[in-house]
Parts: sequence; C-alpha cells; structure tokens
Amino acid sequence: MKFICDRDTFSREIAIAQDIIASKNAFSIMSNVYLETTDSKLIIRATDAKVGFETEIPVSDSEPGSLTVFCDKLMAITNSIPEGDMLFEQRESSVEIRPLSKKVRFQLKTIAGDKFPELPRIEENQYFILQAHDLRKMISQTIFSVSNDETRFFMNGVFMEKLPDDVVAMVSTDGRRLAFISTPVGNIPDFASAIIPPKALSVLMKRAPDEGQILVAVNEKNIFFRFGNYQLSSFLIEGKFPNYQKVIPHDQRNHFIVSKDDLQAALRRVSLFVEKSNKVILNVSSKGLVLESEETELGAAREELPCEYEGEDVVILLSNRYLEDPLKVLDTDKLAIEFTDPSRAITLRPEPAANYFHIIMPMQQP
Repeated sequence: MKFICDRDTFSREIAIAQDIIASKNAFSIMSNVYLETTDSKLIIRATDAKVGFETEIPVSDSEPGSLTVFCDKLMAITNSIPEGDMLFEQRESSVEIRPLSKKVRFQLKTIAGDKFPELPRIEENQYFILQAHDLRKMISQTIFSVSNDETRFFMNGVFMEKLPDDVVAMVSTDGRRLAFISTPVGNIPDFASAIIPPKALSVLMKRAPDEGQILVAVNEKNIFFRFGNYQLSSFLIEGKFPNYQKVIPHDQRNHFIVSKDDLQAALRRVSLFVEKSNKVILNVSSKGLVLESEETELGAAREELPCEYEGEDVVILLSNRYLEDPLKVLDTDKLAIEFTDPSRAITLRPEPAANYFHIIMPMQQP
C-alpha cells in the first residue's frame, strides 16, 4: 500500500476518526484507524464497536492495499509535520510516513486491515432525506435532556419516530425534564422508532454541514447518516422509550411572556449565588417577574424583569441548570412559560409557538 495526499485534508478526516475511537490501547485494533487505497482514493474508517465512521479523500501515486494504525499516534504525527503533500508507504509490518518538503520520516507499526471489524450497512432504498439545518436543530433542542442514569438505559438517548403526515419527531427526557421537536419531512418510508445514542448525534453536530441534505436510514439495530463523502452509523439503544405523550401537559391555564435574552442574562447573574440546591425562585405577578436565589452564608441575588402576565401571584422553584439549558437553544426573542399549578410541570416554548418545546418539573416548595 502506498499513497500521497494533502496533509490538511488527511488530518481533518483523522480528527473525526479520533472523535469516534474510545480506546487508547496502542495494541488494540479498536484503537486503530483503517486505511485502504483503491482507484486513486483513500478510504478511512473508524469505530468504537458502537459508532462507525467512513469517508474517502483523493490521493495520488497510489498502490492498492489496506492496513490499520494507532489513530492517536497517527494524529500526533500528522499534526507535527508541515503543510503540503505527505507520503504513506507500507513496509512489512509498519508504514513509513514523511512529508515531501522535509527530510523527516516516521515509522508506525500496523495491524492487518482484514482484522478490522466490518461496519454495518443498509440498502440504498431505506434512506430518506432530512434538511441539514432541520436535523441539526432537532439534535440541539433535545440532546442535553438525555438521562445519564445507566440503570434507565432506555432514556440514555434521543428517541426518534415517524408521526402521521410524514412528520419526524425527536424526544429526550431524564425523568425531570423533557424536550420535544418535530419537523415535516415529506414522503419518507416507514421506519421503526429508534433510541439514538448521544455520541453519534454529537459527532453529527460537529461534522455535518449547516445547509444541504443529510440522508438518514433506520433498521432494527442501527441508524445511518450520509452527507458529502461521510457515512456515520450507530447501534441503537434497546428498550422501550417512555410514553412521552402522557406527560405533555395540555391546556395549561396560566402563562407569562418574557424576553429570552433578559431572562438568560438574569439567570446567569442570579446563579452566582445558587449553591448545592441548584434552586432559583421565580416570583410572577402582574407587576413583573422577580428572579432570585435563596439566602446563603455569602449572600443572595435578586433581579426584576418585565413580563406579560395576567393572573394571581405565583412562586415557581426551578433547577437553574434545567432552566438554563433550553434557554441556550431557544431561537426566539420572546419566551412563554406555561403552567397550571406551580408544583406541576411547566412548559417553555418560543413565543409565538413553534414546532418545539421543553417541559420542566418544578422543585418542591419548602
């Protein structure tokens, strides 16, 4: 195996492979990246046994072959050499790497390419199209509400399902909050609902374009994404996702409207005095919204904000992090907070309403 390629192009793809690979054991095939040359192109693959990645880049002066090398060291070598073309040439059980512009070379031990695990595949007709900006928005609105409780593994990912009228929904919950978003897709094949591990979605968010199309396919065990020269696959989380429809409140009697930026800035300031309880206090009245922390040994914080509200005075206790997370991704100037009772679920949504919302369970009153 032999090829010449541009260092920057190669380094960019190896960085993605490094994001996928979990193991740092230099003698494990799972710590290696797979390289294969064929027809003036280099195929690059990486996997952690759950998430798989594949791409290809153009190369020159190539001789066919395949091998795997320790990705961590390959990345370090690539980053250390100057810009321009670099040569890879296999020599028995190692590969020689050297830039064409410098008299320096590295030898890196290899493991045979045929020992690298196969990545899952799916038929072409199973793919459907999502707009990149729609998919990125769906991920950003849900990924932070995934549960970290491994005993409730069926909540350790983002749930995706097809709704009537060719609408795709994504939902996540950790038992104390829930995020929901849906988007119309058009004519798509039926697919089984899926619980997607957050690692695959995080890689997708880092690497997928802001515009254009992303192809998506789902089978019983895997989900697949294709964009540009990239293919990303992931095992699905097994188990039954909670019936989220039952916990979505309907016809909440009360609501107030506040500037999202004002609330976010005030929360950041008040949270300076939020300690172990992680509690912020929202005092809502027709006069406005007062956001405050509990009194601590160091002091307290209090900030008044204008809001639109008609109703009886009410006090709502919320986790500052559970309030902060959705504020980071709400792409709106005004925010509506809906509730029936301060001890029951509240809903955060953009104002005017859009295709997504967030539900938060309040903290208990003292």
